[in-house]
Amino acid sequence: MPARRSAVTERGRTLDERGPGPVEVTLKVNGAELTTEIEPRVSLLDALRERLSMTGAKKGCDQGTCGACTVWVDGRRVLACLTLAMTCERREITTIEGLAEKNELHDMQQAFIAEDAFQCGFCTPGQIMSAVALLKEGHAGDDAEIKEWMSGNICRCAAYPHIRAAIRAVRDGTDRADGADRAD
Repeated sequence: MPARRSAVTERGRTLDERGPGPVEVTLKVNGAELTTEIEPRVSLLDALRERLSMTGAKKGCDQGTCGACTVWVDGRRVLACLTLAMTCERREITTIEGLAEKNELHDMQQAFIAEDAFQCGFCTPGQIMSAVALLKEGHAGDDAEIKEWMSGNICRCAAYPHIRAAIRAVRDGTDRADGADRAD
């Protein structure tokens, strides 16, 4: 393994310089610390999928335009395909696999099922991660606001009315398991 060099940033923090070859990285994913060896240029998405077997986040465009790779880093939405894995050390990463608690689906996951908010399902993990985040951020006042704050997540099957219905159901705390009272 190459020797580490220290560099001081403009804010006075000391960071270790590593690379250019493979380096050991420890990522805290869904509450578990996982260590793997990657090259410094590896994206968070590739580290999650190819090294840590977390395949929920999908590789859609690999250019940051589709949102299929959306995960949270320290509670904020990020596009894992555009984020270097090394920059996420000592930070909390949450993927769709970590959203459910004690084998109970998250309310948003349940709402996506109840509202039929997916067709092929490829974009669904990224859609759900963004939907939960937008509620926490307070950006679900009405359908126009939901559309705007979900615009970074593309659904090629055009399930948007159902996705918005699922978000509204969770926002409003309504149980839509029977599919009744749908307001598209």
